[in-house]
Amino acid sequence: MKRDECLKVLARHVTDEIVVATYQAAFDWLVIRPHALNYVSIGAMGLASSHALGLALGRPDKRVIILDGDGSLLMNLGSLVSVAEAGPRNLIHFVCENGTYEANGAHPIPGRDRVSFTVLARAAGYRSCHEFADLGDFASRIASVLREDGPLLVDLKLEPGEKSPQDYQYIHGRAAREAFRAALRSA
Repeated sequence: MKRDECLKVLARHVTDEIVVATYQAAFDWLVIRPHALNYVSIGAMGLASSHALGLALGRPDKRVIILDGDGSLLMNLGSLVSVAEAGPRNLIHFVCENGTYEANGAHPIPGRDRVSFTVLARAAGYRSCHEFADLGDFASRIASVLREDGPLLVDLKLEPGEKSPQDYQYIHGRAAREAFRAALRSA
């Protein structure tokens, strides 16, 4: 599946959820679904799941969606155990699996032909896990997956799609942080 096409399908089902996105998924998401409750986790590789866990625990009234990268998640596998232990029913963890550290030159991740993020999440104690490699299958099933209680992990087998602008000035800028903070207070 092309990442941008997959995220466009997901965006049709997102309403007022907090979306924690990292690296290329974040750049794509900001173009596909700009929203004040988008939390961009760039510059802290591996911490999207930890940031999302904090938000899910702090705001149990809001669904929290993570758009994580496979390389990013590998940097913080312990977060799977922390998420499972806390058990937030409002947390949905998407892993954009392309087998590379895309943000760092598309170098292959270790174990790219062997690692299974759904197996790791199940072993850690996630309530439910899904894997999608076909856009039609994803489109037909995502609505029911999003209705499940978390924590759940959704592994998306992806390849790069249309390249989105990488506006580091915006994501590292004060305006993005202030907009998220204000939206979180009023949501």
